[in-house]
Amino acid sequence: MSGKKVAIVQSNYIPWKGYFDLIRSVDEFILYDEVQFTKNDWRNRNKIKTPQGLKWLSISILHSISQKINEIQVVDNKWRVKHWLTIKQFYRKSPYFCRYEELFERAYLRTSETYLSRINYTFICLINQLLNINTKITWSSDYRMSQGKTERLIDLCRQTGAAEYVSGPRAKDYIDEKLFNSTGIRLTWFDYSGYGSYHQLYPPFEHKVSIIDLIFNEGPNALKYMKALNA
Repeated sequence: MSGKKVAIVQSNYIPWKGYFDLIRSVDEFILYDEVQFTKNDWRNRNKIKTPQGLKWLSISILHSISQKINEIQVVDNKWRVKHWLTIKQFYRKSPYFCRYEELFERAYLRTSETYLSRINYTFICLINQLLNINTKITWSSDYRMSQGKTERLIDLCRQTGAAEYVSGPRAKDYIDEKLFNSTGIRLTWFDYSGYGSYHQLYPPFEHKVSIIDLIFNEGPNALKYMKALNA
């Protein structure tokens, strides 16, 4: 079955490689940030590798119950310097750090955006650029939002003219497949298995870290360690 492919996912902070493979697999990627912010999730934090093991990089935020992701603001911009210095400390000896240092330094230190969604968007766009990912990135706020978890996804697909909705496997817990089947929109589940290992500075190898680990260690070869897509 051919036709337009769409994915609809919340924005994450410097996401792992699977997030970008999902972006690569579709024609339009909708940042689904008009839904409730979830604490202790990937929206405002991610992991990097260090000699002592995995380390969380977390953005301190202001939030209250029921706030939407796109309403969340950071406490202040001190996190920018802290995160950049931490990244520099642990990746400066990686093979391609110098190649991308200026681009990431600019993204961290030369902007003052305070909304989490926009911060995430900045880094997602930068990383897409480095990986030559040309998928159209839009926001759920660009479209009309319906009621119901599955119904809302279906309506967004219809508004974009999608023939296929590509979802991460975790959504199997709440998506009603029968509703999708009744609409004629194909529902497919993205497979995050089968990744090969690449050079990392600090063993043991770990897949589920921010994609900056792959970029700094493999540079232009990064896509070789991601999914081979036929799209």
